[in-house]
Amino acid sequence: MANEIPYKIYLEENEMPKSWYNLRADMKTKPAPLLNPGTREPMTAEELEGVFCKELVKQELDNDTREIEIPADIRSFYKMYRPSPLVRAYCLEKKLGTPAKIYYKFEGNNTSGSHKLNSAIAQAYYAKQQGLKGVTTETGAGQWGTALSMACAYFELDCKVYMVKVSYEQKPFRREVMRTYGASVTPSPSEETEIGRKILKAHPGTTGSLGCAISEAVEKAVSTEGYRYVLGSVLNQVLLHQSVIGQECKIAMDKYGIKPDVIIGCAGGGSNLGGLIAPFMGQKLRGEADYQIIAVEPASCPSLTRGTYAYDFCDTGMVTPLAKMYTLGSNYIPAPNHAGGLRYHGMSSILSELYDEGFMEAKSYRQTEVFEAAELFARSEGILPAPESSHAIKGALDEALKCKETGEEKTILFGLTGTGYFDLVAYEQFNNKTMEDYVPTDEEIAESVKTLP
Repeated sequence: MANEIPYKIYLEENEMPKSWYNLRADMKTKPAPLLNPGTREPMTAEELEGVFCKELVKQELDNDTREIEIPADIRSFYKMYRPSPLVRAYCLEKKLGTPAKIYYKFEGNNTSGSHKLNSAIAQAYYAKQQGLKGVTTETGAGQWGTALSMACAYFELDCKVYMVKVSYEQKPFRREVMRTYGASVTPSPSEETEIGRKILKAHPGTTGSLGCAISEAVEKAVSTEGYRYVLGSVLNQVLLHQSVIGQECKIAMDKYGIKPDVIIGCAGGGSNLGGLIAPFMGQKLRGEADYQIIAVEPASCPSLTRGTYAYDFCDTGMVTPLAKMYTLGSNYIPAPNHAGGLRYHGMSSILSELYDEGFMEAKSYRQTEVFEAAELFARSEGILPAPESSHAIKGALDEALKCKETGEEKTILFGLTGTGYFDLVAYEQFNNKTMEDYVPTDEEIAESVKTLP
């Protein structure tokens, strides 16, 4: 019985990570530094502290400290919903008739419905420690905004959220959860900020993008005394906080002698994927083990698979620092698909560097095939997945079906980043067969990439 793998593997409280793992410490080639948009010189801590919390800037710039201790107050909050379960997808394996063993790390077991709370509580904690009044942010699908509003309520901070307009309209209930936790929620682009007004003038009727919402949130933060801007993905500090996901996975798998052959995560800005793969990628970088690591993104916003590796603005308004990343151009506004959290023009600098060096691969899928995968997963495993997570599911299904063809007994691990119970408009369109696929042409991407600085 000792070797029998349970359906759900939970860690004991004393097995939970006490430190975040900084993947950059094991990277021989570090991610390129953020550049000042005016001088094009590397951003100093002092410059970044005008936008971000002081301690978060320290984490953002630290390329060398392998382990950073998680403060006791954050660990205490984590215990409300962590450790999250590592689940063996026995029912899905049976449905597929595959010899592959499929595991998923389920991050939707909290009110925010996703992994985003892991970093939201950390960023709110450091804002409170700094004595700030509040924070501003953007949100795509709404998971990050929901998570941050929960974290700010916990530490009694004000929270101003700019929500991508298409998601604001598609997901009114996600918006109401944020408001219940005390956040103000504004559809972006809006008339509230100078940048919002400029974007609306240049793109009348636009459904918005994460790049637009970031511009507005940054403007609001730097123009409001006692506020700083916080971000739910892309930045080094966020991937650092999300490393608890991968660390829990590895501790749980090691406990039962399990080694994944393939690790798959959905990729928008990179927080979930970066967190999931962190300790495994660390082993790969140190030459201790090898894994096939796959990033899965929407075909409508294919930054890794069709983007350019270059310095670019992180926002549409071109007010943020420049980051070297795989990008479609900061002016790129993707089609209003339902994977709101993946509708970002760029990718984490950490993941971009690892991808460029060949340590991981990337795939993209159209949203109808992603929802087909979501439907199969829901009918097999009993969880309605978020559209973002369903990209990872689609990737896992493809790998499991390859094993069915070849007879290989691979072990597949993927990240189930959250639930889809606020995404029922999307599921309605899928069920009614009115969902459309949009894939940008090479010409559209080339036109957008012309804006690269």
